[in-house]
Amino acid sequence: MLRPGRWASRFDWPPRRSGGCLPGRTTAEANWASRPISDAERKTGHRSPPLSITPVFLWCTGSQGQFPIAQNVTVAEGSVANMTCRVEHNDNTSLQWSNPAQQTLFFGDKKALRDNRIELVRASWQELTISIGEVSLSDEGQYTCSLFTMPVKTAKAFLTVLGVPEKPEIAGITKPAKEGEEITLTCVTSGSKPAADIRWFRNEKEVQGAKEVNASGKTFTVRSVLQLKVDRNDDGVAYTCRVDHVSLTPSSHQVTEVLEVHYAPRVEITPSLTFPQEGQYLKLECVSKGNPSPKPVLWTKDGGELPDMDRMIVEGQELTIMALNKTDNGTYRCEASNDLGTNMAEYVLFVYDVPTPVPPSSAPTSPRTPADMTALSPPHVSQPTGTGVLQAMATAKDLPGPTTDPNALTQAGPDHAVIGGVVAVVVFITLCLIIVLGRYLARHKGTYLTHEAKGAEDAPDADTAIINAEGNQAHAEEKKEYFI
Repeated sequence: MLRPGRWASRFDWPPRRSGGCLPGRTTAEANWASRPISDAERKTGHRSPPLSITPVFLWCTGSQGQFPIAQNVTVAEGSVANMTCRVEHNDNTSLQWSNPAQQTLFFGDKKALRDNRIELVRASWQELTISIGEVSLSDEGQYTCSLFTMPVKTAKAFLTVLGVPEKPEIAGITKPAKEGEEITLTCVTSGSKPAADIRWFRNEKEVQGAKEVNASGKTFTVRSVLQLKVDRNDDGVAYTCRVDHVSLTPSSHQVTEVLEVHYAPRVEITPSLTFPQEGQYLKLECVSKGNPSPKPVLWTKDGGELPDMDRMIVEGQELTIMALNKTDNGTYRCEASNDLGTNMAEYVLFVYDVPTPVPPSSAPTSPRTPADMTALSPPHVSQPTGTGVLQAMATAKDLPGPTTDPNALTQAGPDHAVIGGVVAVVVFITLCLIIVLGRYLARHKGTYLTHEAKGAEDAPDADTAIINAEGNQAHAEEKKEYFI
């Protein structure tokens, strides 16, 4: 095969062997080469060539073990692609790069195609590397590296161009949204190749949406829909649409929208004391949360206005009652409202007596009974009802009656241990007496015989018996009694 761009003249004759390239000869050239050297040529050291200059082509046989090596390249759209072709132990044979349309880009270090985006990076006998700047999807395809041996050897390299997805957009945000309203969030991105993946996040937690992919030429448009029913817990929550794609590694495209939800207020009363007593001061805080913020709260007692404004001070959402007494007992209500509704909570107040200290020697200490512990439970805890109104847990039937002493814990009760001990001793003594008496009766049961009435068994009457008795009264001192 003819190596382009290589010429030899008679002045170079005889041509030198280069790699696998051999010169071709004519008969005249052979005669000239065999002619004796003249004296002038011997003195000058230069042998005059023939007068005519004939182009001589160098024929290259090539090297049978040489093959070009090229690798596939993947780049994102708009970046730079470097195409490299290598040959080991090249015998000075030229390399060439061609595009998918078989247009020569570079032949050795010579640029063949007018394209300002294509530049030479490195050219040698062992390597030819070119760069393609601002790569577009139209540059994708199979590129060819050629080694001009005999025959020509080639290597293929496929250039893959990734379509970069556009930054996503979220549609469907209603500002503000109302509690209980259903909204649909839509996230769209286009221009990806291959198709991008869309993921939804509620704050940091991933939620599932419905994905749809549509092809548009060589790229894809991806859409994801998220449907939700908002409530007060969604107020201020960030919903993020994130686009993941191989061309965006390690980063990603994402867009975030924060929901604003309007809802009616919710009210709760928090007391400063668990067991309010006479003489103390009590602070009731009306905690109301709503969007928009509720208007100033309204405090009432037993359905009417506060009776003693000198001792009952309202500051913002707080009601402070100074120097508590029994007249302050009752139901206190806090009410808050905004444009979406009204809500209220109630608190039942019972003022306890101040406990009277008991001297240590006046009564023994007794353990607390379950009934005593029940007396400690406060009758004024508030909580929300089914209609949104917060009412007290305790009702009027739970409150102490006229005969109930709130300070029952301070009174000394009977010592049950002592009473039990006394009863046990009495029972034990009674049992012992019964046992002794039974044994005594058992021992003295039987028949008694005496000698004082001997001989008077058949007497008709007592006098006769005495007269007929053996020994009469004279021997009364000799009478003895025997127990059988």
